Amino acid sequence: MTEFVKKDRVACAHGRNIKFEGEHKFYESAHLTSEGSLDMYAIMKALFDGGFDGYIRPDHGRMIWAETGRPGYGLYDRALGLTYLNGIWEALERQSK
Repeated sequence: MTEFVKKDRVACAHGRNIKFEGEHKFYESAHLTSEGSLDMYAIMKALFDGGFDGYIRPDHGRMIWAETGRPGYGLYDRALGLTYLNGIWEALERQSK
């Protein structure tokens, strides 16, 4: 991913973790690395190391805390995801100084 960021080929990033349950079978999990199969820190670090300066948003969200609405667009889970991604980005900025 870093190579695409360095070539200015990434306009925006939609962060989302998924959990693989088998071949061709997965579901969208919470954003935290521990909740899915993807290393969200490594993904954010690749964006950071490549000099990404575009928008990063949490992609989709589960319906949690008795929320109702359009499936896949849970407001609370997207807010938690955004906070998590912002925290990783802040840590990367501090480590680079």
